[in-house]
Amino acid sequence: MIVEGKAYDDEEILSTLHPILREWFLSKYSSFTPPQRYAIVEAHRENNILITSPTGSGKTLAAFLAAINMLFEKAEKGELEDFVYVVYVSPLRALNNDIRRNLEEPLKEIYELSEKKGLKLPKIRVAVRTGDTEASEKQKQMKKPPHILITTPETLAIILCSPKFVKSLTRVRYLIVDEIHAMAENKRGVHLTLSMERLQRIQEGKMVRIGLSATIHPLDEVARFLVGYSYGVERNCIVADVSFEKKTDIKVVSPLHDFFNANADEISEKLYDLLAEMIKNSKTTLIFTNTRSATERVVYHLKKRLPDFPIKAHHSSLSREVRFEVEKDLKEGRLKAVVSSTSLELGIDIGYIDLVILLGSPKSINRALQRIGRSGHKLHEVSVGRIVVLDQDDLVECTVLAKEAKKRELDRIKIPKKCLDVLCQHIVGMSIEKKWSVDEALALIRNAYPYKDLSREELLSVLRYLSGNYSELEKKKIYAKIWFDEKEGVFGRRGKLARPIYYLNVGTIPDEVAINVITKDGKMVGKVEEEFAERLVVGDIFVLAGRTFKYLKSKGMNIIVEEVEGEKPTVPSWFSEQLPLSYDLALKIQKFRGIVEEFINTKSKEEVIQWLENEFEIERSAANAIYSYFMEQKLFSEISTEKKIVVEKYESEDRNYYFFHTLVGRKANSAIARVFAYRAGLLKNCNVQMAVCDNGFALILPQNKYLSDAEIEALFILPNFPEHLKKALDRTELLRRRFRHVAVRSLMILRNYLGREKSVWNQQVSADAILNFIKRYYPDFPVLTETYREIAEDSMDIENALEFLSKIGKEIELKILRVPYPSPFAFNMYLIGEEDVVLMEDRRKVLRELHERVMNIIRNGIR
Repeated sequence: MIVEGKAYDDEEILSTLHPILREWFLSKYSSFTPPQRYAIVEAHRENNILITSPTGSGKTLAAFLAAINMLFEKAEKGELEDFVYVVYVSPLRALNNDIRRNLEEPLKEIYELSEKKGLKLPKIRVAVRTGDTEASEKQKQMKKPPHILITTPETLAIILCSPKFVKSLTRVRYLIVDEIHAMAENKRGVHLTLSMERLQRIQEGKMVRIGLSATIHPLDEVARFLVGYSYGVERNCIVADVSFEKKTDIKVVSPLHDFFNANADEISEKLYDLLAEMIKNSKTTLIFTNTRSATERVVYHLKKRLPDFPIKAHHSSLSREVRFEVEKDLKEGRLKAVVSSTSLELGIDIGYIDLVILLGSPKSINRALQRIGRSGHKLHEVSVGRIVVLDQDDLVECTVLAKEAKKRELDRIKIPKKCLDVLCQHIVGMSIEKKWSVDEALALIRNAYPYKDLSREELLSVLRYLSGNYSELEKKKIYAKIWFDEKEGVFGRRGKLARPIYYLNVGTIPDEVAINVITKDGKMVGKVEEEFAERLVVGDIFVLAGRTFKYLKSKGMNIIVEEVEGEKPTVPSWFSEQLPLSYDLALKIQKFRGIVEEFINTKSKEEVIQWLENEFEIERSAANAIYSYFMEQKLFSEISTEKKIVVEKYESEDRNYYFFHTLVGRKANSAIARVFAYRAGLLKNCNVQMAVCDNGFALILPQNKYLSDAEIEALFILPNFPEHLKKALDRTELLRRRFRHVAVRSLMILRNYLGREKSVWNQQVSADAILNFIKRYYPDFPVLTETYREIAEDSMDIENALEFLSKIGKEIELKILRVPYPSPFAFNMYLIGEEDVVLMEDRRKVLRELHERVMNIIRNGIR
């Protein structure tokens, strides 16, 4: 059962603590923070608890205090044995070292205090164990296990199979999972839920689970994800939401008054003027961009603009040393500004920041609150965030987002279900532990929330694959990892190689092909993506880590460069995935469109602008821009809202465009667009191109192929949608890449065979050969089934796509119109479809021309 928590007063909390801990706490802190009021007593009473609260609110101490208290009491009674009593799991290695430091200091102080009181106690040992841990340190831990073990999800899965170390894990009293919001939505989290159940199975006593999270919703589901089931019965968990305690100051700002007529240089000029002004007026500013390329670009421009201020970049392509240095400088207050993509979203302690700037829409309310929450790190301080927009659609989106964020109306997260590739890894891991009966394994797996509905047949299909039941696959060098006697219903590990294969290939994060960037004298600068490296020509100049480099030559998986200062980059940096708009926020923007349309029809221009200013707390120029944008769309075409969807037909000189204004976010749009393109291709017997964005998508047909209104309506039918999506994915780059990821996770392709690494290029070659083979002979093969599931449910959003389509013709009216040019709401879709519009300058030029044409038609009253 999931129940809401309650806050305890100081008296009640202090009464649970050992007198020495009580004295230590009162000497350091005046009172308990909200998360501590909810958590400490419950953890002491051995209740599972999930706490969601802002950064800097004392969450870590809330989770650890009851555990430290328990260890201290054990030490005093002489019962502190060589066992791990507390396991702390976090997705970030950098966070693990922070946590160790943050624990060692209080422990030192507590021990000093007890010595003053004449108490000489055995030491509570704390250790970190991750993929970076030295072999000598691991040996040390084997001989003398730490009482508090700090680790990552991947390392936890490995130590569960370590025959010696696992013996010290049978008395875990507290399992603490930090940054749960960063794992619940992806396969790392799914992987962790199975590890938690495997850890639970070997316990002699009760293991209490404590989950820590930033902004997340719905809490009940995340609590079930944390605690799982005990053989069919939902485990109890207390949820405490104290995220409301932190005040936020969020505003949308734009350096532009006119979104259509400014050219690229003008926009750049105004943007960096605005950023420089904000940075100068703050102590330390953290700027978030949505892509790594933008991060590099912004640092490059800001350094030119503010040469006297220390400004650095921080993103996942930089080497660990460079990132660590930036974090250290930030913590010690040496930087004026840091620009990051997503790498500083999580709770690494980065010291004092008084302003967070988001460049462009963060695409989800949760992400906005998470990023803005990095400023005003202490609980009583206000988190100040400014969202800077340069685009008309971003302006509308962020206006709605900021209002929802202030009301703390969060997006629902989506936990992946029944991932068969993750299951393959754990089955191999479990078979290393012992011999299992199918029933016993199925019962244990179903205790993990994402697998609660796993069918026996699904488990059997995985066991058949792993035990080499598909003999044809041996020709493709895919060998059995376990033995499985289906008649007896038992399975176990096959051969001595199972353990090293499992150790070296565990984990869910796919190998992204990254090429190392190295200077002439052998210094590592960072990495770039493979597609980027492929486009480089000798002499090209590009930006990385905020510095400018000239490309000299490439060697294997490395490119050799030299640093050149002050030269203009010739290559636009990285292409990288833009973040997708969340479905829940998309629905709120649909509603906003509906209200604005109604007001435009019933109120004066001044009334609408004043309402926008007051209701959404935006500047007058922004309110004016929104009014004009909607008015132009209405006069030129129709506004798509939550009650009507508009499809526009536009014939250009060489192609026919069909703009579908389905505002449901890119993930759901991607599923709808692929199915519609597949269906249109069958209808017209031609290739159909697509351009997909958050606000809709365009289908682009050759010059002599047209879709009638009846044919457009027929695209919206629900029957066979999942089957058509599967067919639409055939022979796509997406299917190839995702199949490689899933095959590697399923241990079908080994990244590392006994210390020999398989390059990503070779992994892909193997994956392509296997994919074609199993598509032909084993269409229901579990690895293929999982690839289709991952694309449809995780990478796209088939569930919400179907929910949306089911309303068309019932709650949502379908309107099909012909337009002489793309309408204002379709500009961005049109630009995505134009392959030759690459540079920002070309983009602005096309926008200006389109807008001018639309305005001419509106002025002349022709439509």
